[in-house]
Amino acid sequence: MIVFSGLPGIGKSTLSRSLLGYGKAVYLRVDSVEAALSNSGLRRVMVEGYAVAYALALDNLRLGHDVVVDCVNPVSETRTAWQEIARQAEANLINVEVSCSDLGEHRRRVEGRFSDAANYVGRWSPPSWEEVLSSCKTYQPWTIPTVQIDLARLTPELAAASLLAELDKLGYTLPNAPAP
Repeated sequence: MIVFSGLPGIGKSTLSRSLLGYGKAVYLRVDSVEAALSNSGLRRVMVEGYAVAYALALDNLRLGHDVVVDCVNPVSETRTAWQEIARQAEANLINVEVSCSDLGEHRRRVEGRFSDAANYVGRWSPPSWEEVLSSCKTYQPWTIPTVQIDLARLTPELAAASLLAELDKLGYTLPNAPAP
């Protein structure tokens, strides 16, 4: 299981989806789960989106599927929960911490999401720049090892190549990935 974590709008979805082309994996995007819950009538989605994603990840890992998770994963409780899912499924867990060190570029990406209708699912929409800045206050530092990738200056292709090289160093090679 590979869990992509980081603030909204930095490029996690683009990067995590790029891995799907190199092998068969189940893709779980917590935003999609939260959108479905919101659109089903749940007034305020809190932990429920993550709880559904944990259950789906565990089911798929137990079936022998690789799982790619795309989420903010902002606090130690969510990070510990992914570790527990991997333990229960007897699966390897790779945490990929995605960042964008260029604040202007991060803002451009966040605001660019609003012009793309694909980012709206019923009542759900991506967070505004102000909401992203507010979420920085509660985003906890990592205390466990992660693969770190800064997307500030990387094209999606270079980011994917960099990530594949890091995964290869950890001994995790995707079946259809180019040789490093």
